[in-house]
Amino acid sequence: MADRIDVPGPDDPAEALAAVVALRRLADRLERAAVTRAIEQGWSWAQVAQALGITRQAAHHRHGPKRAGDQ
Repeated sequence: MADRIDVPGPDDPAEALAAVVALRRLADRLERAAVTRAIEQGWSWAQVAQALGITRQAAHHRHGPKRAGDQ
């Protein structure tokens, strides 16, 4: 993977918490991209959900098409 993150120890809480935020953002980007590819390749929402360890409804809610009025 091209992104390399040096994970700090918990001795400096500000630095450690900033790393947590960065890791979450990276994980979210990777998840969105992987789900998009899976759906484009014909995966069902049930398959995506199983791979993510969540319910089909949760996967569709998080990654499915947004409706008018959704935030």
